[in-house]
Amino acid sequence: MVSEVLHQPALVLNRNWQPVNVASVARALTLVFSDHARVVEPNEFQLYDWEDWAKLEPQPGEPFIQAVSMRIRVPEVISLLKFDRLPSTHVAFNRRNIFKRDRHTCQYCGRRPSADELTIDHIVPRSQGGTSSWTNCVLACMNCNHRKADRSIDQVGLKLRKAPVQPAWNPIYWRNSKRIDSWQKFISDAYWNTELDD
Repeated sequence: MVSEVLHQPALVLNRNWQPVNVASVARALTLVFSDHARVVEPNEFQLYDWEDWAKLEPQPGEPFIQAVSMRIRVPEVISLLKFDRLPSTHVAFNRRNIFKRDRHTCQYCGRRPSADELTIDHIVPRSQGGTSSWTNCVLACMNCNHRKADRSIDQVGLKLRKAPVQPAWNPIYWRNSKRIDSWQKFISDAYWNTELDD
């Protein structure tokens, strides 16, 4: 149970309170303990150092870590003390992130079938020199994928709903992302328009 809590995500803000990363709770607490970050209480926007955070009792039903002599609340947001750069714009090109970028939606017909009825399609087929890249791969339902087969969209008469692009980084692209309500106070609504796979 403790291990599960330590691997939960915590939003990391730079010192200007812009989201720059997602870390595990274990890493977040390490940063606070080593005086590189402060816990941000998302309702009152109050900052806590390690000593003050450790004094707070967990609320009923709130996750905590049981230490030898105390219970430590699980932080959902931390702010770095010195780091003021913006996040890297690199998002790993992989199946999970293509599903997130395309919102579990077929990019040809707009249907949203179950995940096992979606596949990744190469707009320009590999047999015609197409690459596996952000700008050449999209989600397609089984029907559209079968219809297109090993041809280009022009040859079949299909149209893309939108041009595929490499997404800019945001917290939903973290490997174990899940929606955490308190993060909405620090992240624009546009980030949450992408569906997450739970």
